[in-house]
Amino acid sequence: MKQKISLTLIVWAFSAICCKGNGGDAPGPVGPPPGPPGPIASDVAFWLTKPDKSVLFQKQNVSLVFKDAANAFPTITVDDTQSFQGIDGFGYTLTGGSATLINSLSPAKQDALLKELFLWDSTFIGVSYLRVSIGASDLSASTFSYNDLPAGQTDPDLLQFSISKEQTDLIPVLKKIVALNPHIKILGSPWSAPTWMKTNNDFKGGSLKPEFYGVYAKYFVKYIQAMKAEGITIDAITPQNEPLHGGNNPSMVMQAAEQAAFIRDHLGPAFRAANITTKIITYDHNADRPDYPADILKDAGARQFVDGSAFHLYGGSISALTQLHNAFPDKHIYFTEQWVGGPGNFAGDLQWHISTLIIGATRNWSRNVLEWNLAADANYKPHTEGGCTTCLGALTIGTDVSRNVAYYIIAHASKFVRPGSVRIASDISGNLENVAFKTPDGKKVLIVLNNGNAPQSFNIRFNGKTVTTELVNGAVGTYVW
Repeated sequence: MKQKISLTLIVWAFSAICCKGNGGDAPGPVGPPPGPPGPIASDVAFWLTKPDKSVLFQKQNVSLVFKDAANAFPTITVDDTQSFQGIDGFGYTLTGGSATLINSLSPAKQDALLKELFLWDSTFIGVSYLRVSIGASDLSASTFSYNDLPAGQTDPDLLQFSISKEQTDLIPVLKKIVALNPHIKILGSPWSAPTWMKTNNDFKGGSLKPEFYGVYAKYFVKYIQAMKAEGITIDAITPQNEPLHGGNNPSMVMQAAEQAAFIRDHLGPAFRAANITTKIITYDHNADRPDYPADILKDAGARQFVDGSAFHLYGGSISALTQLHNAFPDKHIYFTEQWVGGPGNFAGDLQWHISTLIIGATRNWSRNVLEWNLAADANYKPHTEGGCTTCLGALTIGTDVSRNVAYYIIAHASKFVRPGSVRIASDISGNLENVAFKTPDGKKVLIVLNNGNAPQSFNIRFNGKTVTTELVNGAVGTYVW
């Protein structure tokens, strides 16, 4: 007992000597190193992507508090008393190749990826709009339609119509997506009619034979009904992808007068007879030819069946969308495709796509923005022979999944600007390109790109108060309050 007491006294004395500071008390017990700082009080949530990829769609832990203070920085004023078009969503084309690659992942990786993309909560990006091809696109592994026949045969009653080729990859993936987001909008676009309906009996080029207009309208009806039977609602269709481009594989040329007649005399009446409410969206091609959809909308018979017009931007100016809106303000505008050419330039692609599409298309009345293709492998496959050989997916899928620039472009809008949002007024200040929205739950979302050559501090003004923030040149920020 005496030995134990003595040892205790020695340890106590040694501790007192060693822990004695310069005239101070001994410190308390040493704990684990401090963790990262907790959330800072802020009125505004701020998500940032930098062009050098040092920050990739990350929420910033900074204090942005609305105040009365004034400064000399440029100011973006957001005004929710002025509203414009409603928003249907943001997303990608789920090509056949994209579906094949996603379906090739292990069940655990596939489920995690689909949740990341399509589930909407504080963690995920909440993609809300998809485009799919009706039959093959050029980013399918091979060409096909839903009614392929041996040469010389026809099937005017569509007795051999079948979507069975989609049962391997596209339909299983779409079913999982719909389970995660039952309200996702899906747009279907054909690259070609079945070859036996075409003037050249080939997947590439050619036109739809007039005697098969009625049959092709029933083909659309059967497609929508077949997908519905799988639990997949097709919200809208376009009669033809890029109807003025017959050089892709597959492709089909359909002039404006032909599309007007097809919609007016066949497709619209067939939908009405079958009680199909799927929207018919015309054109689906470049902004250099707004006369094409205008000619269809001038046709009173066709116009009654048309919800709006869809655009790509491989030619023309994004302002053409406003030109068409002003001529036909009761018809909607959509932006349905833009590629990123591989291997890509992250900074340049981020800047152009945010400026021209996320900001530009929506400021020009578009209800959606869709990037072209969701996924490809490291060699930009799969694609048809003669199809796109350098289309960089939003995702590159191999053994693992990597995220490319289109992923972040869409994420900056899709996570926050939910379907049912409306665009509201915001002014452009210098190189600070921007667009603003009000969400269904009343939040304001401002997407800003610093399109200048130097970092820029600036103010966001709302209801007479301001917050001050900064973006480096080429950076994009989404601000939510």
